[in-house]
Amino acid sequence: MSNHHVAKSQAELAELFRADITTGVGRSVKHESADKHVSGEATYVDDRLEFPNQLHVYARMSDRAHARIISIDTSPCYAIPGVAIAITAEDVPGQLDIGPVVAGDPLLADGKVEYVGQVVLAVGANSLETARKAAMAAIIEYEDLEPVLDVVDALRKKHFVLDSHQHKIGNSSAELATAPRRLQGSLHIGGQEHFYLETQISSVMPSEDGGMIVYTSTQNATEVQKLVAEVLGVPMHKIVIDMRRMGGGFGGKETQAAGPACLCAVIAHLTGRPTKMRLPRVEDMQMTGKRHPFYVEYDVGFDDNGLLHGIEIELAGNCGYSPDLSGSIVDRAMFHSDNAYFLGNATINGHRCKTNTASNTAYRGFGGPQGMVAIEEIMDAIARSLGKDPLEVRKTNYYGKTERNVTHYHQTVEHNVIHEMTAELEASSDYAKRREEIRAFNAKSPILKKGLALTPVKFGISFTATFLNQAGALIHIYTDGSIHLNHGGTEMGQGLNTKVAQIVAEVLQVDISRIQITATNTDKVPNTSPTAASSGTDLNGKAAQNAAETLKQRLVDFLVREYKVTPEDVEFRNSQVRVRDLFLSFEEVIQKAYFGQVSLSSTGFYRTPKIFYDRDKAAGRPFYYFAYGAACSEVIVDTLTGEYKMLRTDILHDVGASLNPAIDIGQVEGAFVQGMGWLTTEELVWNNKGKLVTNGPAGYKIPAIADMPLDLRVKLVENRKNPEDTVFHSKAVGEPPFMLGIATWCAIKDAVASLADYRVQPNIDAPATPERVLWGVEQMKKLQLNAKSAAVTEIEPA
Repeated sequence: MSNHHVAKSQAELAELFRADITTGVGRSVKHESADKHVSGEATYVDDRLEFPNQLHVYARMSDRAHARIISIDTSPCYAIPGVAIAITAEDVPGQLDIGPVVAGDPLLADGKVEYVGQVVLAVGANSLETARKAAMAAIIEYEDLEPVLDVVDALRKKHFVLDSHQHKIGNSSAELATAPRRLQGSLHIGGQEHFYLETQISSVMPSEDGGMIVYTSTQNATEVQKLVAEVLGVPMHKIVIDMRRMGGGFGGKETQAAGPACLCAVIAHLTGRPTKMRLPRVEDMQMTGKRHPFYVEYDVGFDDNGLLHGIEIELAGNCGYSPDLSGSIVDRAMFHSDNAYFLGNATINGHRCKTNTASNTAYRGFGGPQGMVAIEEIMDAIARSLGKDPLEVRKTNYYGKTERNVTHYHQTVEHNVIHEMTAELEASSDYAKRREEIRAFNAKSPILKKGLALTPVKFGISFTATFLNQAGALIHIYTDGSIHLNHGGTEMGQGLNTKVAQIVAEVLQVDISRIQITATNTDKVPNTSPTAASSGTDLNGKAAQNAAETLKQRLVDFLVREYKVTPEDVEFRNSQVRVRDLFLSFEEVIQKAYFGQVSLSSTGFYRTPKIFYDRDKAAGRPFYYFAYGAACSEVIVDTLTGEYKMLRTDILHDVGASLNPAIDIGQVEGAFVQGMGWLTTEELVWNNKGKLVTNGPAGYKIPAIADMPLDLRVKLVENRKNPEDTVFHSKAVGEPPFMLGIATWCAIKDAVASLADYRVQPNIDAPATPERVLWGVEQMKKLQLNAKSAAVTEIEPA
């Protein structure tokens, strides 16, 4: 900062004033921690220096899916040197349940266990290995109970964690009965492990008056603060959460970071010693929930053009053993079961099924992707039955601009750009030409088959729990002109802190190097919402903008008084301030304001306008706006093995007026690959006892560099500001591009469908692993034996 203190002449200041700042919004500023990330200098919770006398925690997990606990004997734990304490449910001093919305998540199993991996007891010892040995030495007696392990079984038994919900518009049953054509089918959609590089971790230091300082890897600092306070039986003001950065979150640290933090806090409270818990990967995967697997049943009526007449969809989310966030997640699957299509007469039912598995939780897209996969499967099935190009059927059913533009939850779709985006991507990807080339290739290639799919994304932005759409920020300007910025969002690698700093830099017209963003801290900004629902920048950026504008206005008012000018005579630009014909450096203005006794600190606040949802009527405006995208993917499939390779993907994505194009393109690329992984290689498998057997990288396959499309082309929509009053008219970019990965799944099925002349939709559940693809190939080959009848008969997918 020393160069800011060098006195400059009026001519030099005037010259600087004429230039633009290069690190404000709209610029590809690199991630604020990029250098630290690549050098290994970035500090995560596990990198913090350990406290003297620190305990390490290991949790003993249930090895039963459903059982009554007869007895727990922890006395053998204490026979191992270095053990300080072993705790069970009865040792928790305050509230035992840490359910985020409704009860159902005991910190430690209380009288029964409900999944393999549930925490039964925890040991604090002088090393993790000692704690593990001691925890495994405890003696636990169980009486087995009958588990429910299958989502379809749970649906048929109405074995739910929460009540079902319905969206309805028009008269679907009447339209189905009279539709010219009708299809019915079902689909299983697999879950997904978050596989954040940094597993769940917390480190807790007891403080004065029964308080705790908690260093934790969480997307939801305030919720961890609240739950730690509740398990200890103290007010929230006793607990401070400090969260500098996460090594990935993807939703997995929205609610489920609370367990390790609370276990550490209880042990620290009981022993008076600092306590740390870092889950090994296998334990993390067994203990924590995933993206919700879904089972879908549909009944759709349509005409000869593929236009929908009526549709009914049953969405059964596999919630695991407790509610967690399943209420809102299944709601969002319902909200997004239209994707970009006007459903017209529709009934959507959402069920929250209880199974004896880990409680499933938030994951990028928050249920939206599962709803979208369902409707994209339906679009493909309609197209196959009619012998049409699936893209033609998709475009036929797009929401209109001024009519056919009301969703099944009665929100009007405004500012719809999917038509223009589809046309642009069709042209830039040479869709029509490549479709013909692929048909010709497949006709001549008996073994290798190519597939092509272009699919849209329309994703609603806002928390569906309306009260969460609020955020706060805090800005201090110090007398040397440097700026301290804090907000309620959390940084998990997505570039949130960089964007928020750019926003403040833009408002105050200073270089981003002046701004230091500090760890998310409940001491500084209280009552924060989770960094989720793609709203991190929308909410926290707006709050920071509000604080910065407050400070800027104070400075303008001061200069108006000091120099007896009008507000129009004061202009901030490129770290300079013009006061009529006088040029001042930003530092000079801050110094003068300080001596003029102007407050140089401000909080900021923002709440999203316009949104509401009446659950009793299943109607409202749950989303402030929609983000759009489209992807065109080409794949080649080996029909002898079911193996496939992504050849090319073209992406066009709408981020409004981009705050940082480099970060936004990175988010689009990463989200697409993660979505592709969910629908192709990432398969979760449980055995018949309810144990997750794909519990590490050896058995669970996230996409690697070799799984990427050989040719990946990503473009942001240009010159398209968000019409709503978002921060500098940008749009959220965290979750919407995840659904671009659906194009790869549809392309695989397109390749397999070529075996039956594209007249039958193959039964390939998600993820489309090579085994499932091969089963789809065998299905098509069997149909080929009766090809003539198959070509003219609508086949209902099983």
